[in-house]
Amino acid sequence: MLKLIPQQLLLYCRPGFENDLSAEIAAKAALAGWHGYPQTEANGGHVRFVVLGEEPANALHRDVPLDSLVFARQSLVALDPLVDLSRDDRLSPIVKQVLDSGWSFESVWQETPDTNDAKALSGLIKALGRPLEAALKKRGALRRKAGGRRLHLLWTTGDSVQLGMSFPGNRSEHPGGIPRLRFPREAPSRSTLKLEEAWHVFVPRVAWPERLSEGMQAADLGAAPGGWTYQLVRKGMYVYAIDNGPMDATLMATGQVDHLREDGFIWEPPNRLDWLVCDIVDKPIRVVEMIERWLTRRWCREAVFNLKLPMKQRWQEVERCLTHLDQRLHETRVPAEIRCRHLYHDREEVTVHVRLLA
Repeated sequence: MLKLIPQQLLLYCRPGFENDLSAEIAAKAALAGWHGYPQTEANGGHVRFVVLGEEPANALHRDVPLDSLVFARQSLVALDPLVDLSRDDRLSPIVKQVLDSGWSFESVWQETPDTNDAKALSGLIKALGRPLEAALKKRGALRRKAGGRRLHLLWTTGDSVQLGMSFPGNRSEHPGGIPRLRFPREAPSRSTLKLEEAWHVFVPRVAWPERLSEGMQAADLGAAPGGWTYQLVRKGMYVYAIDNGPMDATLMATGQVDHLREDGFIWEPPNRLDWLVCDIVDKPIRVVEMIERWLTRRWCREAVFNLKLPMKQRWQEVERCLTHLDQRLHETRVPAEIRCRHLYHDREEVTVHVRLLA
């Protein structure tokens, strides 16, 4: 019997950003030499990219890794969706598709898109968990020492599910691709979680003692009331908080914050800093040009900043800004690593991280 060939990528995203992710994956797949097309559902929280031809989607998954995608939370090699499942026996078609694919794996995650309708399926998922794992173990698909591979079941309705596979080093290790961060009660605003998540995504945890350490200096442009400054202070840094608005009194009492009521687009640091962070609401390209000035003059070693996106053609605007930044750094011979993600705690913006390499 011929094995089923996975010819789709299954990508999770924030509901409402399906078209942006579709445009991004189509552009990057084409650049890598792949032919295919995206399938979306409005506010569905996921995108399918169907590969044309006979080759499995595994190679595309490697050619366009999750870390290279802006709008994707998770990336899986996937089989065709199973639809119209019988409520009397949902498990048999699932187990059959797994066996027909020849897949083996060490763990099983059942997930739903990040939508209210899908979250209502949690009871069903819980009820199916143990029987599904038992059936897969009995047939030898769920086993130890399977290369760290993980089977994902994305339930969109009670009778529709899509099976995908993830691989170590090219996936999110969070269910649904969503990190679970706890909001600190003493933080001045919920925006504080944007910077915390950015550090989890862009800075390896083993590098935190070196790159996010006590005694460093940072600037927070557009700081008030201090959500991002709070994260810097909590790491033991001294912060130049640049904003005409008022700062949180508790933060100011730490003695680690110098509040300067100045324009963040004009202010210049007194010396080279370790970090620049910026969450200013303005046109994306204007923010990028300001960041370019900091980086080309080497005023900081690393930067995290947000770009507020337009309502339409968001991927095209992100691509334009990132290309502009990359070209400017190349022209001025400033070697740097640039990454960009639409984080869970972002809304109508993306977060960019730049680290100078010399």
